[in-house]
Amino acid sequence: MDKPVSYYAFEMLYWCGIREGELLALTAGDFDFERGTVTINKSYQRIDGRDVITEPKTPKSNRVIKMPDFLIEEIKEYLSKLYGMQKSDRVFNITKNYLHREMTRGADEAGVKRIRIHDLRHSHISLLIEMGYSAVAIADRVGHESINITYNYAHLFPSTQMDMADKLNNFRKEPTQNVS
Repeated sequence: MDKPVSYYAFEMLYWCGIREGELLALTAGDFDFERGTVTINKSYQRIDGRDVITEPKTPKSNRVIKMPDFLIEEIKEYLSKLYGMQKSDRVFNITKNYLHREMTRGADEAGVKRIRIHDLRHSHISLLIEMGYSAVAIADRVGHESINITYNYAHLFPSTQMDMADKLNNFRKEPTQNVS
């Protein structure tokens, strides 16, 4: 919280499951607070010492993500503090290197093992799996080109076999009602 740009950048990375380059390419115009969405349609890279905005990683990476209400409010508050922000201005005018240093700083201060920035995306996907969302829905949200990429998390998807057997047992035990 001592560095708002870092805090809000990590909030976006975790709660939306976006990639680093997608985060760094976000402009104020990408946020639609009435609909509660953020549009992902570009990526930021540093090439030969120059800032370069490119197409996203894959065609499916072009997407609109519904943000949770608390994040909408946080980003609104953050943007309101950025003096003279235009719709075409980058919201997170920082670099990947900056994010990596901030991750190290935060992990050191918290006394926890440092994770990669991309692991926030993995954590978002794992949370959605735990919440019961389908692989198809998750793939759409995070911009996986193929659902097979999402199935790399297959070990996290709960097995429904026990639940199926329990429901079948309960169905069998329930007395049938004869309709006359």
